[in-house]
Amino acid sequence: MKGDKGAKVKLPAPRIMSKRVFSGVQPSGSLTIGNYLGALRNFAKLQHEAECLFCVVDLHALTVPQDPRELYQRTLDVARIFVACGIDPKIATIFVQSHVPAHSEMSWLLECSTYVGELGRMTQFKDKSAKQEVVTSGLFTYPVLMAADILLYQTDEVPVGEDQKQHLELARDIAVRINNRFDEEIFKIPEPYIPPKIAGGRIMNLQEPTEKMSKSAENPRGNIAILDPPDVIRKKIRSAVTDSGREIYYDEENKPAIANLMVIYSLCSDKSLEEIQEQYADSGYGQFKKDLAEVVVETLHPIQERFKELSRPGVIEEILAQGRNKAEPLALATLEKFQNRLGLLPLLRA
Repeated sequence: MKGDKGAKVKLPAPRIMSKRVFSGVQPSGSLTIGNYLGALRNFAKLQHEAECLFCVVDLHALTVPQDPRELYQRTLDVARIFVACGIDPKIATIFVQSHVPAHSEMSWLLECSTYVGELGRMTQFKDKSAKQEVVTSGLFTYPVLMAADILLYQTDEVPVGEDQKQHLELARDIAVRINNRFDEEIFKIPEPYIPPKIAGGRIMNLQEPTEKMSKSAENPRGNIAILDPPDVIRKKIRSAVTDSGREIYYDEENKPAIANLMVIYSLCSDKSLEEIQEQYADSGYGQFKKDLAEVVVETLHPIQERFKELSRPGVIEEILAQGRNKAEPLALATLEKFQNRLGLLPLLRA
């Protein structure tokens, strides 16, 4: 009130979230527009509905040989892309996996409750090991590290794609097994977070439209990277494969290439597939691709500009340090509880 020096300012009530969400992204390859439209854009919305932890899982990247300098740079870049895509470090927790040693410690403890047969059934291990000359034990056991990532934070929900559902099931099985062993809830049993279904499902490869657009794809021409310059984006879309005929309509089975391009157009422009089909009823693939390229360039431009701002020395490093300070106490609480139940001698802290 005016002139009332004794009046107290009423502070807004702290946000109380009913659920906690954890998601990790490996710093391997370049994040694509598929990652943005299928996941990161949803994360920016989800942070207002749940307590969110977004982690750059650098330890997972070590399951296959990495160039140290590239891994270092990609770790920073993934964190920058998180923020550039709308994840607010004042709301969500953004941190690097290796900055919280509890991930590695918990992974070993969980390995001691995981069966070799379970790990041998992981389809991703079979797929990835077939592409490697030498298969490391880390590649075999990394689903347990993924379980540790999730269970450390008493996670309620985990955003997962089709290729990660089996790993979440393993995390659930391990948690149930340990809870039953000690007859108490040491770990929450995480549920899959099913994001809003995008029109047409997943974003597919521009050169192989029956395969998912992947940041680790061997042929970069099939991916639109979030950080691709405008001219590169235009060239990739111009050279994207198309189907027979010149009609533009959505038919995922018979015209998968055009269907995929229409989905990208729809998600970037907020136009329905029906509107796009009507708009290009009298046009060929050339005009459609040209317009699509400009829509994609326009969508990614503000993200790329924000990324440049976050590339100033020390900016993202400070955000990651703050994120680590928020994440570590949560992780340590779970780790120490489990260590206690296992009979490990507690560390006396000064």
